[in-house]
Amino acid sequence: MLVSLLLGVSCTASAQALPQIREFYFDTDPAAAPMQAVDPALPDVVDQLARQRNRGRRVIEATVQLADIAASDNRIELAESLYKDALQSSAPNAAQGRSVRWNMGWFAFRQGDHARARQLWVEALDNVRGDPSWAPPTLALLSDAEGDRAEAVKWFAAAVRTEPQLWSDPANFERLLPTWTPAERQALAKIQQAWVAAPPAWP
Repeated sequence: MLVSLLLGVSCTASAQALPQIREFYFDTDPAAAPMQAVDPALPDVVDQLARQRNRGRRVIEATVQLADIAASDNRIELAESLYKDALQSSAPNAAQGRSVRWNMGWFAFRQGDHARARQLWVEALDNVRGDPSWAPPTLALLSDAEGDRAEAVKWFAAAVRTEPQLWSDPANFERLLPTWTPAERQALAKIQQAWVAAPPAWP
């Protein structure tokens, strides 16, 4: 059943400028969370998700969750196809569409496709109200992965300005960033060290 989901065309992302850094990022963004239509602990989770898609129930959530499972199994082409399907079926200005872009951005980032991660995260930010708290650490990580440590430190500084008691100490990162991999949290800790060494002034 899942083999048929491989159909689709590939998409590419061009480099896109990050938004201007703001002073504070206090807003919670409900779209910035893993999408789940079925309890991932269920033994038949894949079959249940496939049935959700076929029956038209929570199709986008089921598609993204299937993509996450495929990616974790290193079935990258299938994950890519599923994410594209969800992306094409969701409007960027809707909360569901923003969540697809946030999730697919992480998939792209972890595949080393930083340009596409940037595009997807910028699209999610362009269509959100307020200044979401996920932006500073995420875009700090992205900037650093792209080789721009100075920009990464500026984004991290925005997180510290917003919640200094949380972001000043890397010991908090596992609690603050539970969906990040250990390597991603370690990379952010290095950015934090660079911020300690030379905190940028605002503005």
